[in-house]
This record gives sequence, structure tokens and C-alpha cells, in this order.
Amino acid sequence: MTLRLGDLAPDFTAETTEGTIQFHDWAQGSWVVFFSHPRDYTPVCTTELGYTAKLKGEFAKRNVKAIALSVDPLADHHGWSKDIEETQGTAVNFPIIADPDRSISTLYDLIHPNASDTFTVRSVFVIDPNKKIRLTLTYPASTGRNFEEILRVIDSLQLTDQHKLATPVNWKPGDDAIIVPSVKDEDAKKLFPQGYKTIKPYLRTVAVPKG
Repeated sequence: MTLRLGDLAPDFTAETTEGTIQFHDWAQGSWVVFFSHPRDYTPVCTTELGYTAKLKGEFAKRNVKAIALSVDPLADHHGWSKDIEETQGTAVNFPIIADPDRSISTLYDLIHPNASDTFTVRSVFVIDPNKKIRLTLTYPASTGRNFEEILRVIDSLQLTDQHKLATPVNWKPGDDAIIVPSVKDEDAKKLFPQGYKTIKPYLRTVAVPKG
């Protein structure tokens, strides 16, 4: 199954380190970072899950929940969580899904046979409160994710959902944004009374509105 931007994130029931969940019910009203890791008791994944746990406060500011998945059994997740706490200096504070029968991995196309027919790839889905997929990223097993980039994209999505804006290359919170081309100049003057800069008719930059 190929999942694309704008698709409804498939629902599922799963056993996790925090009990049985129905995904859509668990996610209700929140943004979700749903990510797969190749294997428990592996070095890169250990650093990733530890860092994700440390981002709990940043996620909370953005109304985001994190949830992880691999094909390892639940007992391994629980045992490995102790290693994460020991080596990364933080307890795992989000659910890890056990998917030994690969049903959820298949639903989300997380096993790429030409990379590995045994483990899940290192994928990320950002899912909005309407349960729509807004971002997909897939990394090679040898490369740990940049969760600061994932936060940056969530900041951009939340901004541009609220205002008729887009964000330019390397944008980060506090930088100017771009007025979308569909907004005419006369409407832009009303939407952004603080003023904006016209570089080209299709390229207009503006300070991000307060709040």
C-alpha cells in the first residue's frame, strides 16, 4: 500500500509498551509523529528513541504525540527501553508498537525488500488532527533521523494551516514567511496590515503574524 500526502492515515489496533491502543482513538485531537525503527537493541535506534523522549516538552507545545514501531515483540521493547534509559539518560515516555506479524508494517509500507526483507525501514509520518498524512520521510538504516527537522516541518504546517503563507528554504520559526501566490495584492494588504516586501509579483515576504 502506497500512502501519499493528504491520505487518511490507516487505523489499526496494536499492542504497545503502554497497553493496547486503537490508533485513531489514541491520536484523537492531536498531531502525531509515527515512526518506525529497524530493530530493538541496535545503536542508531537507541539514540533516536532517547532523543524523541527528550522532546516531550517540545511536542507538548505543539500538541504532538509520538509513537514508534518495529517488528520486535513487546517483551523486547520493554527490555530495550531499560537500555535506552541507561544510555540516553531518559525514560521512554511514548508508546512503542510491537508488530511481530508485520500487519501494521504492511499497512504503512514499512518493509522495503530491496533494503531489507526482515526489518522495517526508518520512516516517519506526520499526521494532523484530521488524521491526514502531512509529511513522509524515509531514511536508510545507517542514518539517524534529524528530529529538529521534523519539528521544523510541524511548525511550518501549523503556521501555514492558520495563515495564507508558505515557508521558504531553510525557514525556521521567527523567520519571514512567503505569501502564497493565490492571494492577490489587495487581499494581502488586508491580511497583513503590517506590510510585506514584494521581490517579484510571485515572491512576497512578510513577518509571521503574532500568535
